[in-house]
Amino acid sequence: MEFCYNLPVNLIFGRGKADSIGEISSPYGKKALVVTGTGSTKRSGLLDRVTDSLEKAGIEYAVFDKVTQNPLTTTVYEGVYAAVMNQCDMILGVGGGSIMDAAKAIAFCCRNEGDISDYIFGRKQGRGALPIILIPTTCGTGSEGNQIAVLTNPDTMDKKALYTLEIMPKVSVVDPDVMKTMPVSVLSSVGFDAFTHALEAYTSKKANPVTDAQALTAMELLAENLPALVNGKGSDEAWDAVSLAATLGGMVIGAAGVSAAHGMEHPASGLKNIVHGRGLAALTPNIAERLAPALPCKFARVSRILGGTDEKDCADSIRRFLKSIDLSVTLGELGITPEDVPWMTENCMKISIGNLRNAPLEFSEEDVREIYLESI
Repeated sequence: MEFCYNLPVNLIFGRGKADSIGEISSPYGKKALVVTGTGSTKRSGLLDRVTDSLEKAGIEYAVFDKVTQNPLTTTVYEGVYAAVMNQCDMILGVGGGSIMDAAKAIAFCCRNEGDISDYIFGRKQGRGALPIILIPTTCGTGSEGNQIAVLTNPDTMDKKALYTLEIMPKVSVVDPDVMKTMPVSVLSSVGFDAFTHALEAYTSKKANPVTDAQALTAMELLAENLPALVNGKGSDEAWDAVSLAATLGGMVIGAAGVSAAHGMEHPASGLKNIVHGRGLAALTPNIAERLAPALPCKFARVSRILGGTDEKDCADSIRRFLKSIDLSVTLGELGITPEDVPWMTENCMKISIGNLRNAPLEFSEEDVREIYLESI
């Protein structure tokens, strides 16, 4: 047995920890670009709490609040301009996965000139980034725990990750209390995203004993606690559990990667700007049905975590789990039509081929096309 595991991020976990962000950030700079979304952190009051904490610590700041779901490369360039014009020396991302990914990319582009797509596709190698501090407000992407930033190029509609240790956060503050303002629909979507991170990493070709242990824990925590939270019956401990599961999910894909479900979902959300977790919900059961025979022991374990029996009913166990969190959906309901399938198939085979190859069974172009059509 041989493997490597390197994940140098300082995780600060606990209720109320977000209110200490000024003190936590102070070793990393004197002026922060606070990257956030267009409204949720303002409505919840979290943004004011963050800026108050920065002020108390003597840290200046500027706010960049233009990030939307499925963040665009063009938005990243706007953020870089804001950071440079305001002479910021660190980046503080406050929000969900899109905000955190944009914050990482902004920090990277402040130190690496040119088209970020060159770095995403490996045509250039970057070096350095401004210090990154993150506060996740959704328990889903786990971006606080890895070196990944997923971006969409609006010119090509390619959705792909910048993947480099240069964007590993210096500190991530995971405060379960800030997750409680999420609408149920958002909680379902991000929670299933976290589950698929763990599922795909657990069954990937890059899996190792450390990521297996983390992935299993994440799936168990989500199976036990996410349905209760979605149905309004969760406790503080349940919020702790799903927040921890999301961070673990981010950590495992940082080491073991994602595979077919993410690889096939990215073309869909890149094309139609659909909610990522909902796209995964439409695709994952059909993908698991095809992959389970290639790795029966692990898919059987996943099925049992979800109340099933073995690898043969894993896909149905996932479907029941989706029903329990009110996330049963098809690609057709998300706006994908059969006419979109040829473009998505071609894009998947071109842009997401590395993800497909990380699955226990590599899909052909025809397999990808059939799964898209089945999922509509």
